[in-house]
Amino acid sequence: MTAPRARELYIGADHEKTVVSAYPLRMRTGRARRYRFGSVTEVVPRTPSGRTREQRIKVSSELALVLLVVCAVLTLVDVPWAVAASGSLALVAFVAARQARAAKVGTLALPREEGAFVLHAEQERAAFGRAVATARRVRRTWPALHHMVDAAEADRSLTAALGELAATLSRRQQIRRLRDELYDAAGHGLPGESPAAMALTEQRTRVEELWQVSGADANRILASIHAAAVAGENLIHEQRVHETAREAELAISRLTATGTPTTNAGPELAERTAAVIAAYRELAAAN
Repeated sequence: MTAPRARELYIGADHEKTVVSAYPLRMRTGRARRYRFGSVTEVVPRTPSGRTREQRIKVSSELALVLLVVCAVLTLVDVPWAVAASGSLALVAFVAARQARAAKVGTLALPREEGAFVLHAEQERAAFGRAVATARRVRRTWPALHHMVDAAEADRSLTAALGELAATLSRRQQIRRLRDELYDAAGHGLPGESPAAMALTEQRTRVEELWQVSGADANRILASIHAAAVAGENLIHEQRVHETAREAELAISRLTATGTPTTNAGPELAERTAAVIAAYRELAAAN
C-alpha cells in the first residue's frame, strides 16, 4: 500500500489502534470529538458518560412523562394526538440511543476505503503519535513566520509526510509480524544443513533487510518533521531575541539622550534630614 495522496487526512486513535485515512473516520461504538488542524482532522474518542442502564432508563422515563404533559397541552390547541405522540416517541428513542452510545467506550470503525492504514502494534502507534504531536508544533510556528512560510504549501507537505509515515509504519508492522514468525520457527531445532533450515535462514536475512530499510524510512520522515519544528521554533526565538535587543537599544538611546539629572534634590533632602535630627538632639539635651 502507498500513502494516501488526498488533500485531507483523518487520524484517529482509540484504546486498541490508530487509524489513518484520506476519508472521514466513523465510530463503531461511543462518541468522539474532532479537531481540525489545516488539512488534518484528528478524531479523539470521548470519555464514556459512566451512566448505568438503570440511570439511562430513569432519564428516558422522566423525559417521557414531560412529553406526555406536552402532548396533552398540544391537543388542547388542536394538534392531532397521533402527531404529538409520534414526535414524542421519536424524541425519547433518540435520547435513549444517544445515552446508550455515550455510555460506551469510544472505538473507531475499521475503514473500508482503499489507502487507509490501521496500526495495532504499540511501537508503530507510539512513533506515529510522536509525529502527530510534532506536526502540531510545526503548525504553531506558521503564524509567526507568515512572511517566510507559505502556510498552504507547508500544510500540503506536512500532511503528505504524515500519510507517507502511516504507510511506512503499516508496512513495518507487517514486517514485524513476519519477522517474529520466522524467529519463532527458527527455534524448532532443525539441523543447520536441512533444506528447510537453509530456506528459513535465507528468508530471515531478507526480512531483516526489509526491517532495516523500513526503520530507516520511518526515521527519515520522523527526523524531517522534527527538524521542521525545531527550525521554526528556533527562528521564532531568534526573532524575539532580536526584537528584545532592538527595544533595549532604543531604550538605551533615549536614556543617553536624556542625560543624567542635574538637580541636587537627593543630597539636599539628606542634608535637611540630618539638620532636623541634629536640632532635635540638641533640644532634647537642653531639656
